[in-house]
Amino acid sequence: MTGHAGNPTRPAPPRAYRWLVLMFISMSMMANYYVFDALNPVGPFLEQQLGFTQAQIGLLDTAYNIAALLVLLAGGVIIDRTGTKRALIGFGVVAAFGGLLIAWSLGGYRGMVAGRFVLGLGSEPLIVAITTALAKWFKAKELAFAMGLNLTLGRLGSVAADNSRNWAGALFTGWQPPLLLAAGIGAICIVAGVIYATLERHAENTYELGRAGQTDKLVFSDLLRFGRGYWWVVGLCVTFYSAIFPFRRFANIFFTDARGVSPEMAAWLNGLLPLTAMFATPLFGLLADRVGKRALLMAVGSALFMPTFFLLAHTSLPVYLPVAMLGVAFSLIPAVMWPSVAYLVDETRLGTAYALMTLCQQVGWAAMSWALGTLNDAAGASAQNPAGYQAGMWLLSALSVLGLFFSYMLWRHEQTSTPHPA
Repeated sequence: MTGHAGNPTRPAPPRAYRWLVLMFISMSMMANYYVFDALNPVGPFLEQQLGFTQAQIGLLDTAYNIAALLVLLAGGVIIDRTGTKRALIGFGVVAAFGGLLIAWSLGGYRGMVAGRFVLGLGSEPLIVAITTALAKWFKAKELAFAMGLNLTLGRLGSVAADNSRNWAGALFTGWQPPLLLAAGIGAICIVAGVIYATLERHAENTYELGRAGQTDKLVFSDLLRFGRGYWWVVGLCVTFYSAIFPFRRFANIFFTDARGVSPEMAAWLNGLLPLTAMFATPLFGLLADRVGKRALLMAVGSALFMPTFFLLAHTSLPVYLPVAMLGVAFSLIPAVMWPSVAYLVDETRLGTAYALMTLCQQVGWAAMSWALGTLNDAAGASAQNPAGYQAGMWLLSALSVLGLFFSYMLWRHEQTSTPHPA
């Protein structure tokens, strides 16, 4: 582990100490993911009990995305200036407070929008702070595994939220009890942050810590220096996430209304996506590291992704088949896409590249969550009118076709001009 020059004699933290740190950081990530995804199984209650339209449900995500964009444009300055200890506690408090606002909105739409906005202000920079902190504790050979394990445990929070209707069914008598549970779990972000700060403070006085990883900052002067391959990856990123995340927000409603499954089965099907990603994403990452051919792997994932929404809307295939295809694509594409940027962009501009890519992703996601809900409302989508969901599913299908186009263009770019595997 890289040490500070002023204290060359201090030992590095023991391995057990570092994995203890990872455990509490990952607890914060897990709780953060849970609070975000807690709305998925509650979606039908928002329609039935509170009278929310599907456009309004989509705008709940849009409010989160707008907050995330505001934080992204800050360029990680807050984390840089306050340090990881204060950042993990501070942003954990904001994220937990956002979860509480959502649960205590008393059925008011504006209150719930405000809660999602506050959640976005805390949740996204908390993820950045966690990633930054990991670089202080793990060497290069351990860092990728530590980050992968942290993400896997974060996905466990999503799986738990999606399946809460099954393991906490007694709470699903209305919209509020499951969200109060989520608010309680969100408090783990604060507890874990405090424990992490205590561990780091003790280590600073005893061991030699590495320097924190640099946060992703948007440097506008760098934007024109990126090559064509990078922009093909950005296009795939935007189209993929603009389809998969809005779909997940409405999936429980769609499965029950359009495919006639029980609310419990709908929760399980939606939770299958992050559950698959928990295990398959690291394996696909290892595969890409071993064989290269990253552009080809992204094209394969995009080809698998493309027909899924059409199959869900227009065929009588068992619903778990297209959902399984979505799960594989949800694991394969991100596992290869994000590391590929490092092969396409100079190391000195990676922070700008990732920040811009994330910004574009958030913009697309914000627009599509609202657009999908608006289309469902305009077509009168409901259990009495399952065909009303078809327009929205065609929109998602169009995005998946664009994603396949971008991955194909990236593959062509790799064949003609890229010396390193993309």
